[in-house]
Amino acid sequence: MSVISDNTDGVGSRPQVPAADHTLRILRHLARRPAPVAASALARDLGIPRSTIYHLLATLEEHGFVVHLPQERRWGLGTSAFELAGGYARQEPLARLGRPLLATLVDRLGESAHLAVMSGRDVLYIVEERAARRPALVTEVGVRLPAHLTATGRAMLAALPASQVRALYPDAAAFTERTGHGPTRPSELRSILQAVRSSGYASEDGEVTAAFRSVGVPVQDASGWPVAAAAVTWSAERELDPERAVAALRETATELQRRLRR
Repeated sequence: MSVISDNTDGVGSRPQVPAADHTLRILRHLARRPAPVAASALARDLGIPRSTIYHLLATLEEHGFVVHLPQERRWGLGTSAFELAGGYARQEPLARLGRPLLATLVDRLGESAHLAVMSGRDVLYIVEERAARRPALVTEVGVRLPAHLTATGRAMLAALPASQVRALYPDAAAFTERTGHGPTRPSELRSILQAVRSSGYASEDGEVTAAFRSVGVPVQDASGWPVAAAAVTWSAERELDPERAVAALRETATELQRRLRR
């Protein structure tokens, strides 16, 4: 298969790179689908020969951009694709728009807040607003923590398709611990995420740092994809009404979503 075509349509036209074009179209198509897709459907919908589809999918799988679900005989986005999405989201405008909103949230609740994005099976913190006279937390900008243990991670995982969660957490080896608490196998995580979907928010209690609690909600794009999550963390010794914190977080997330979609 030819990689680069020298054909041009006139001054200013660009050389065509079929392999790159097909690869990007595959990733874009998978990103727009609500569930994993069969290779035959990709070939049909994109007008790409099946042999080419299978070769490109194998290469994308090798680099983590897609995952194959053998029981379903379908393909979905992999963790490397999530990292690319997170890399985009970490740049402006998400952090720029989110920082003042989190500052207002901190003033309102008197507790520290943060904004995070998914990066593989981790969350990566991109904004932290610390409340006055509150202790430093582990959620500093640039820190990564296991998504399945954090309120921000659980909020985003609950908003992902179940197939993507299965791809991220296929077995017990995918789970790590920090304080000896938290899910250690896929079935336990599924139960937690179901509770998050039912309540509309995520929580964790001492699973990231002993004696600290967090609640979090997702920040979603127009298609419902979780581009980030906002959370509030406080010492278990302090009295903060979780329902009040969740209500404030939802208002913050809704406003951030509105500003992102302008």
